Amino acid sequence: MTRPEVSLVEVGPRDGLQNEKTPIPTGAKVRFIEALAAAGHRRIEAAAFVSPKAVPQLADATAVMMGLSRADGVVYSALVPNEKGYEAARAADVDEVAVFTAASDTFNLRNTHATIDASFERFAPVVAQAVRDGVRVRGYVSTAVVCPFEGPIAPERAAGVAERLLDLGCFEVSLGDTIGKAVPPDVVRLLDACRARGILDRVAGHFHDTWGFGVANVMAAFDAGVRVFDASAGGLGGCPYAPGAGGNVATEDLVALFDALGVRTGVDLGAVVSAAEALETHIGRSVGGRAAAAWKAACRRDGG
Repeated sequence: MTRPEVSLVEVGPRDGLQNEKTPIPTGAKVRFIEALAAAGHRRIEAAAFVSPKAVPQLADATAVMMGLSRADGVVYSALVPNEKGYEAARAADVDEVAVFTAASDTFNLRNTHATIDASFERFAPVVAQAVRDGVRVRGYVSTAVVCPFEGPIAPERAAGVAERLLDLGCFEVSLGDTIGKAVPPDVVRLLDACRARGILDRVAGHFHDTWGFGVANVMAAFDAGVRVFDASAGGLGGCPYAPGAGGNVATEDLVALFDALGVRTGVDLGAVVSAAEALETHIGRSVGGRAAAAWKAACRRDGG
C-alpha cells in the first residue's frame, strides 16, 4: 500500500525570523536555509522583499538568496508585497513568489495600510507578470479564523478571499491562524467552506501555536483532506502586526506527528532540530518545539 504523504513548507527563514529584534548575520541565515534543505525540505520560504523599514530583519533578502548553495529539487520562495518587490525577487533568482492579504480589513490596514480590496489591486499586476514570466505564485490569507482586532472571522469570508486569490492566478493559498487562537472545530468549519467552493485541494494550513493548539489544528486539517502545511523550524515566528501572536507550529512537532502516523514528509527530525539549534547563539535563547525537546532527551538517554 502506498504510504500517504504531506508537503511541509518551511517558513522559518522568513516568517520565523521576521519578528526577531536582534539582527541575525546573513551568513547564519544562509547556513540555516542550507541546513533545512539538507534535512529534506523541498519547499523553503527563504526571504521577503519588503521595505527594510517595515521588517529590518529581512533587509538582506538579496544577499541571502545570492549567497545560497542551492540544492537540486528544492524550491526557494520569497514574499513580495508589490511590483518593486517582485522585480527584486526576480533579480535574486527566486523560484517562486508569494503575495499576501487577510480576511480582516482592520488587520490588513494595520499590516499593509490597505483594505482587502486595495491589496488585491496592489498585487494583481504582480501575479499577472509572474504568470507571464512562468513563475508560480502562492497566496496567503492572514487572520483566516480570528482577527486580533475584529474577533472571529466568518469561514465563508476567509474562503471567499482564498478563492479570489486562486482566481487571480495563485496556484495555492495558505490559510493562516495568525494569532494561534483557532481550535479544531474552527478549522473544520473553515475547510468545509473551502470544500463548498471547490478549492479544498488547493489550500494549505498555516497555524501558530500561541495557545498550544497548533498540532491539534494540523491534525484536524489533515483529517479534512489538507495535505500541505506551513511550519517553522524551532517554532520561530510571530507577527509584528498581531498583538500576542506566538510562534508558528514547530516543524519538529509536525515531522514527529506525521512520522508517528506513518505519513511521509521526507524531512529528518534530528536534522531540523540541529538546524534550529544553530541559530540559538544569534537569537539569544533556546528554540524548539516539544518534539525537539523529546528528541534531545532521547539522544542523551541513548548516548547519541
